[in-house]
Parts: sequence; structure tokens; C-alpha cells
Amino acid sequence: MIRLSNIKLPLEHTNSDLRSAITAKLAIKDAELLDYSVYKRSYDARHKRNIFFIYSLDVDTSKNMQLLELFAHDTQVKARPDDSYRFVAQAPESLSERPIVIGMGPCGLFAGLILAQMGFKPIILERGKAVRERTVDTFGLWRKRKLNTESNVQFGEGGAGTFSDGKLYTQIKDPLHQGRKVLEEFVAAGAPEEILYLSKPHIGTFKLVSMVEKMRHTIESLGGEVRFEQRVDEVIIEDQRVQGVLLGNGTTLASQHVVFAIGHSARDTFQMLFDKGVYIEAKPFSIGFRIEHPQSLIDQCRFGDYAGNELLGAADYKLVHHCKNGRSVYSFCMCPGGTVVAATSAEGHIVTNGMSQYSRNERNANSAIVVGIDPEQDYPGHPLAGLELQNQLEKHAFVLGGESYDAPAQLVGDFLNNKASHQLGSVEPSYKPGVKLGDLSHSLPDYAIAAIREAIPEFDKKLRGFAMHDAILTAVETRTSSPIRLKRDRESLQSINTQGLYPAGEGAGYAGGILSAAVDGVKIAEALALDMLKSQSQGG
Repeated sequence: MIRLSNIKLPLEHTNSDLRSAITAKLAIKDAELLDYSVYKRSYDARHKRNIFFIYSLDVDTSKNMQLLELFAHDTQVKARPDDSYRFVAQAPESLSERPIVIGMGPCGLFAGLILAQMGFKPIILERGKAVRERTVDTFGLWRKRKLNTESNVQFGEGGAGTFSDGKLYTQIKDPLHQGRKVLEEFVAAGAPEEILYLSKPHIGTFKLVSMVEKMRHTIESLGGEVRFEQRVDEVIIEDQRVQGVLLGNGTTLASQHVVFAIGHSARDTFQMLFDKGVYIEAKPFSIGFRIEHPQSLIDQCRFGDYAGNELLGAADYKLVHHCKNGRSVYSFCMCPGGTVVAATSAEGHIVTNGMSQYSRNERNANSAIVVGIDPEQDYPGHPLAGLELQNQLEKHAFVLGGESYDAPAQLVGDFLNNKASHQLGSVEPSYKPGVKLGDLSHSLPDYAIAAIREAIPEFDKKLRGFAMHDAILTAVETRTSSPIRLKRDRESLQSINTQGLYPAGEGAGYAGGILSAAVDGVKIAEALALDMLKSQSQGG
């Protein structure tokens, strides 16, 4: 087949228009076009009066070979690449050892799934609860101010990504098409097929809940095992080799192959690994606020007269500004038509995040507006110092919010004028349990406050209304990514000083979102499977 790219059509086009564009590009007759399917579809909204779709298509004609020769120098006409996924191994019947996967967020879920599909029968340990029970606990904080520290937005089946916008796009390189494998598994679990071709696919929380359940059932049907409410208190290491894990209930599980996919909020587990001598280094991350605007404003800024067009959906944005003080401020995890959510996993802390459903039809748009920070400059010394910085900021936000799990908030106009807020304007904050208006100027380090104050007016030049007085800032956003990296060998993907330990996903410092974390889980499963086969062949 032929991969045909960069086909541009107006928003209100028909299938007949698309077919005509294909035949015109290839200079063939309609009867010679046998079939086609959409591989990718994006839109170009740089000019609001001329928004159009851009397609990549897989095309089958009666003269494929001739066309490939004819268009040999046209970068828009190529042979369709083989993007099918191939398993790297198959477990032998004689294999007695079972790999352990710690954590059941996107990374752990896919590590477990791929291992199960290859016949390795993994044991997956998750400190939180199954996704539906976890949802009840999560809403317990949002509606009743009751926090379960082991079952919340961060901990439980599906990981932090379950309570998010469900974004399924990434900028990672994917030469082995592992990302395609992830998307196909999501579709098999109930995701809409459009995620296979939309340039910015997303799912939303409610759809993710049922999908995660179905994937768990698949793992179990293949001989894998999932154990909830099983916190790992210790990794058993002898002679720099993993031998198993000790659980909080006193149970010991033996295995020389352990995947650590614990997410970015398991601070007690990071401390345990550090105390056991596993190599950990500090890495950059970002801190800031959530900002909310009316979604209609963002739609108008991005789409003009096309605002509200069902084909375009709710508009998003991506912004960055390099400040005079050397800091960079950028938008992160933008949630069109979504809500700001309470995302703490520790008592006496405030953490914000963003979430939206598949429909993206809530009244507000929100995103994190965050400042990049660097360990060498901002928290030098101890590898876990970034965790302590997060702790301090989250505890202080709890105090500013009135120590009731309300989040401190401020109108954007007041924040820019260094003036405390006392009354809401036209934008109603979506954060639950609620917000306490005041002054956020001491909720972050001075350099971060100065950078955000400089950046918001600059963002307003790109999106008119971004600096609107009544827009809402809610503090604090601290868990944009992990502040540490469990450094691993590039070839084996094992810890550089602990054999058999496979640091994985966002918490280990190797991913930044659902898709990249899931892809890392696939990579880790492949590396682990090959090492298990190698160990067995060597009799070890």
C-alpha cells in the first residue's frame, strides 16, 4: 500500500472530497483507487479564517508499484511502512520464576500486559485499590474532604493518568511502533477507534476506568496476577542483585526480575530505595499554578469564527516564555473543557492537577502554568532534595488554603498587581472541595512568582484574554514530573547498580504522560523477558 501525506481539505469536506483529493494527487482514475483509510488527521489553525484538516492516508490502488516509482522523489508519496507489533520473546513452559511489576499506572499496566501476552505470568503489586473502589475514595476528598492516603488521584489501578484529560500523544521517537501497540490495546479495551488517527487523541476519565478494568481482566486471563492494597516496604537486594520484595503485610515474594513503575508520588518508596543503596539522582521538574479561563474565550482565540465547530471540538493551547531572570515558564497538561482537581496523596498537603472527560464540555479551560527548576541551581546537595521542596510547597499551600483541603487561589488581575483577592469575578473556579481567595505571592519561591508574573502578559499577546482580570490561579502544581531519576543502563534497562531492578515510567524519570509511560512499560517488558530467557539458558 501507499502512505500518502499532507493532503489538505477544508473543515466542511465530504468523503467524496477526500477521495477526489487522493485521485488528483496520484493522477489516477477513480476506478483505480481500490481502498483508503485515515492514518493521521490534524488541523492547521494558525490562520483563524482559513482552518483546514491535514491527512495522512493509507491508499491501495490497482497500480501501486508504478505509482511508487513515478513518485520516487515525492516525500508525500511513500510505501506504507510496516507498523505491526512483534513480540520479542515467548516464555517457555519450564520457566518457574515470575516477574514482579510494582505499580499499575500506564507503565506498570503495559509492562504487565506485554509480559502476560508473552507468557511470563507477572505478579502486579499495586498499593492502592481497584479502579472503581479508588474512584469512590477519590471523590471522598473532592466531596467530603476525606483523604485516603493509599487510594486517591495518585495511588490505585490506572495511576495518576486515570484522573486526567487522558491525553494519548507524545513527542518521543517510536521507531519500533510501540506507541501504535499501546493505542491498539486501548481500542481493544473500549477506547474510540479515532485515537488511532487523531493527531491529539484523548480519552477522559470515565472511559479510562472501564478500559483499565478490561485490560486487567486480559492480564489475568493470560495467567498474570494483580494484587491490590499491597504496598512494597522493602526491595530485597543481595550482592547488588534483586532477590524479591517485602510487602507491608509481612509477605515476601521472591523474584530476580522486578519492574519499578511506581509513579512520581511514592515518596516513601523512593526513600526506601535510596536507603537500600539503589542509585538515584536529582532531575529537573517544574512548579507553578493551575489557571482557569472560560473555554469559550480559548475557542474564540484559537478558532475565531469557527469557535464551537463540532469537528474541531474544544480548543487547546501550548505556550512558553523565556524570562529575564533566566527561567522558562510554560503551559503544561492543558485540559480543554475540564476541571481543576485535588491531587494530593499526603495528609496536610495541597496539590492541583487538571482533568477532563471525553466530551470536554465543562465551562472552563485549565492548564498548569509552571516554572522550570533545576537541582544544581535550586535544590543542590541531596538526591531527594526535590521531594522535600515539593513537600514544603504543598504543606504551605495547605496552610494558605485554611487547613481544610481548600486550595489557595487568586484572580489573575490581582496576582499581576500584587494585590490580594477577596471576591470572585466572572470565572467560577472548578476545584473541589473549594478555594480560599487570598495572595499567592508567597506560595512559590520568589523567582517563580516573578517569572509567572512576567509570562502571563506575554501569553496574553498570543491568546488575547489570557491575562483577563477574572481568570483564576489555583495553587500549587508541584507534581508535573518526578524530581528524581532511578538511573538505568541504556542497553539492559536495569538499574546501573542493582541487577534485576527495572526502573520504569514517569516516577523513575523516563516518561511524561500516559502514552510515553505506557511505551516505556512495553520497552521494559521486552528487556526483562529477554533477560529472563538469557538467565534460564545460563542456568541462573
